[in-house]
Amino acid sequence: MISGAGIAGPTLAFWLKAAGLEPTLIECAPGLRSGGYVIDFWGLGYDIAERMGLLPEINRNGYHVREMSVVDDVGHRLAGFGTSVFAELTGGRYVTLQRSDLSRLLYEKVKGRVETIFGDEIVAIQEQPDCVRVKLNHAGERRFDLVIGADGLHSVVRKLAFGPQSQFERHLGYVVAALEVRGYRPRDEDVYLMYSRPGRMIGRFTLNDDRTLFLFVFAAEDASLPTTLDAQKAMLRHVYGHGRWECQRILAELDRTDELYFDKVSQIRMPNWSRGRVALVADAAFCVSLLAGQGSALAMISAYVLAGELAAADGRYQEAFARYDTLLRSYIDAKQRGAERFAGAFAPKTRAGLVFRNLVVRTFAIPGLARLAIGRDIADTLELPAYNWALLDRLAAA
Repeated sequence: MISGAGIAGPTLAFWLKAAGLEPTLIECAPGLRSGGYVIDFWGLGYDIAERMGLLPEINRNGYHVREMSVVDDVGHRLAGFGTSVFAELTGGRYVTLQRSDLSRLLYEKVKGRVETIFGDEIVAIQEQPDCVRVKLNHAGERRFDLVIGADGLHSVVRKLAFGPQSQFERHLGYVVAALEVRGYRPRDEDVYLMYSRPGRMIGRFTLNDDRTLFLFVFAAEDASLPTTLDAQKAMLRHVYGHGRWECQRILAELDRTDELYFDKVSQIRMPNWSRGRVALVADAAFCVSLLAGQGSALAMISAYVLAGELAAADGRYQEAFARYDTLLRSYIDAKQRGAERFAGAFAPKTRAGLVFRNLVVRTFAIPGLARLAIGRDIADTLELPAYNWALLDRLAAA
């Protein structure tokens, strides 16, 4: 059983199915989630998507951003760079798309081919010598050989099998929120605009179908967050209420929405990603933080490697889990360290920090300097292992 139908869950289900195994997906939401933030997609995640036959659809649904611009109180450009620098660093294998679109495309690859349960969740896990007994909130008890938590930063599987989130979470001192609206003006096609004041940032990005996405990032040392939609909106109004640029118009859009992504910026650090017949992938195991920019790709990488090791181990799941950890541990550790460095660039907490951030952004427009500044964080040093996927051609072509 795989808990979670976001990015890692459907990817893991696809590759397990490609190896001839039989996964079951369970998702607590009544259907696939929509909206949310956009992601930059490149590297090994891009390679895995290509092997799954997804690149045409990803490029059709994605955006090819031309420019990132930092603006001042009246919308004048302070700093920025053309995003061709990312194309150069990734060999042109780079696209921006909504996370929910990637999730949908991944799920469509397994839809009708694997058992999927929406609107239910795991409430108890009991490991036995030959199986795991899983109690579901609505569907009663089931037995599985293995249980994999692909259920994100706030993983239920991690809580049930390993302990409370507080044991493994490292709060990075920021909160992030995302809001999608229709009909907002102005629209700046294929340009990401960012307005900052010390300790807070708001970004605007134009989507298809007359939609606009707003991303809020602000400093918050207190790890406790409001849990109701009204309280979350009130917090955003408090933090951004005195902001200039388009802040007042953007805050007014809060009155028109019933959907708001709102969460802490955190990492998950665990000494082990498996225990007995239970293992974790992606954010459930090693969340690098939303601001790292590679969470979806890392989710796909971990799912691919775990599926491959389970297939190669021929039932010796302990060996598969150990190999999965060995292959990815140092790679993930490096990504987490890079994410910690990067988090503060979104919303520097001082005026001096903002000035320095803008100077760094300007250097990206100078040939060669971007490679020195962020090349090591963009490049993937991991080589994907080769596995035997008996049914890959059939699934990828579907």
